[in-house]
Amino acid sequence: MTIKALLFPRKAYQTNVSLFLLVMRLLFGSLLVTHGFAKLTGFSAMEASFPDPLGVGSLYSLMLAVFAELFCSVAFIFGFLYRLSLLPMMATMGVAFFLVHGGNVKAGELALIYFVVFVLMFLAGPGKYSLDSLMFGGKRR
Repeated sequence: MTIKALLFPRKAYQTNVSLFLLVMRLLFGSLLVTHGFAKLTGFSAMEASFPDPLGVGSLYSLMLAVFAELFCSVAFIFGFLYRLSLLPMMATMGVAFFLVHGGNVKAGELALIYFVVFVLMFLAGPGKYSLDSLMFGGKRR
């Protein structure tokens, strides 16, 4: 499978599956946007104390989290560069669960839920009701 086929699949989806994927994008994307927006609005208060599990510094860790949770979530909601936008989201939730919370389900339950949903959504694709489908859909295989 080529990178282009992975990031922009041309698989035709049934209407009910595409509607389900649209609802999932709207629901989980909107939920994560609220976390990213809270980080953005409280940026100055959080920048010195934000967890730094990758050793890049609290400021850069916070910037990466805001990018994934706010900007990538918006792209995810619209199904724009869908799989590409999911990569930082999955990475952020994976780091949050496995590194920040040490893989503890009780402490990192929300990060684990997001991580699993985003991995499944990555595998499923955006569906036909997405900007990717509109822009790159073309003729179906």
